[in-house]
Amino acid sequence: MCLRYLAAALLALGCIQPVVAESTNDDIEQLRRELSALKNQYESHVQTLEARLAELEQAPPPVAASASPTAAASAATAARAFNPALSVILNGRYGAYSRDPDDRELAGFQAGGEAGLADEGFTLNETELAASANIDDWFYGQLNAVVHDDELELEEAFFQTLSLPAGLRLKGGRFLSEIGYQNSLHAHAWDFADAPLAYEAFLGRHYYDDGVQLAWVAPLPLWLELGAELLRGDSFPAASAQRDGAGARSVFAHLGGAIGERHEWQLGLSHLWAEANQRSGGHGHGHEEEAGHDEHVALFDGDSDLASVDLVWRWYPTGDPRRQLKLQAEYFERDERGRLLIEEEGGLEQTRYRGDHSGWYAQLLWQPNLRWRTGLRYGRLQADNDAGDLELLEEAGLLADHDPQRWSWMLEFNRSEFSRVRLQYNRERIGGVLDHQWLLQYVHSLGAHGAHRF
Repeated sequence: MCLRYLAAALLALGCIQPVVAESTNDDIEQLRRELSALKNQYESHVQTLEARLAELEQAPPPVAASASPTAAASAATAARAFNPALSVILNGRYGAYSRDPDDRELAGFQAGGEAGLADEGFTLNETELAASANIDDWFYGQLNAVVHDDELELEEAFFQTLSLPAGLRLKGGRFLSEIGYQNSLHAHAWDFADAPLAYEAFLGRHYYDDGVQLAWVAPLPLWLELGAELLRGDSFPAASAQRDGAGARSVFAHLGGAIGERHEWQLGLSHLWAEANQRSGGHGHGHEEEAGHDEHVALFDGDSDLASVDLVWRWYPTGDPRRQLKLQAEYFERDERGRLLIEEEGGLEQTRYRGDHSGWYAQLLWQPNLRWRTGLRYGRLQADNDAGDLELLEEAGLLADHDPQRWSWMLEFNRSEFSRVRLQYNRERIGGVLDHQWLLQYVHSLGAHGAHRF
């Protein structure tokens, strides 16, 4: 405190010095009075601040005084977190349909991958095991395995860079592609219990493959991300293209931002080029799975080009994200050129094939609070297929005079951010046949699990 007074006095004396030579004794006395008043005012202000600081230091910490049992448990859990972080997502459901799911086919589309309805009754659906951690200051790693048909299947196992310059990011291994918006989300993070019809038809429900991804985030006020992927080509809509080393390629762009405090939006564009070598329409990873119960097995040789555009918009009517309205929509167009091969008991027949396909869905969700959420979704597909031999096209199940479509409604209750129960109803019409589908789903998270993307 003495040093403060000394500095103030020296400063004041420095200012007074040139005046003294020409000033009278009265002027000097006036300056001294002003300096004394300034010192008293300064000392009073310092004492007030010191008293407030002492009062705050003696008060109990706000967190300790008002911490809830949940917050305390979360802090304790974080302190005991494993390296890597381990989690289990229990994602099961009960399904009931008005028609046999084995008789369901997307007319006009050669669907593969994991497309199709889950079995009726109780199923484990997409129960997931995950492990993730920063490997060091340069790399991050993640592994996700999911249960499909009582078998554990590796969905993701990748590394990702943390510190590349100029906004660059490199990912390598097996990962969910950035094609479309929903594809990069794990099934437990979907807003409905099942995938839209467009995802069944164009991406086999969930598209992932082995390869590398390079992305760049631009230094702009808006969020702009550009990227490209080079993939093995062993996952629908590609098939057996790994013989070329890289049978699928994609590019994507994401643009997003906020409008004030109550609106957030994101726009995405993507394109996938895939090679198919004798791709079947059977369900399963790649083309080598069982093609189905039909006596005619259709195989496709050629190129499959898929383009998509997606939009996500969120509105917070009160500025609180716990109460929001969310709109999500995606549109797909696919162009396939090549030949169609039909395997029959007598041998193999083939014909020139061309398919022009499109599909879209839109969903609107309302969340009045943290506990409850409800939503509506509508999706529709359209196929225009042509072949040199129309009889073979019909035998392959690719002639369609109806556009598959589906309405969905869901209502969910969230006990916490780790526990969810969802009821969903689908009104699906495929090939002119109506199917009423009821789904009851539970999603429970155990262990450490990272936040979901926008």
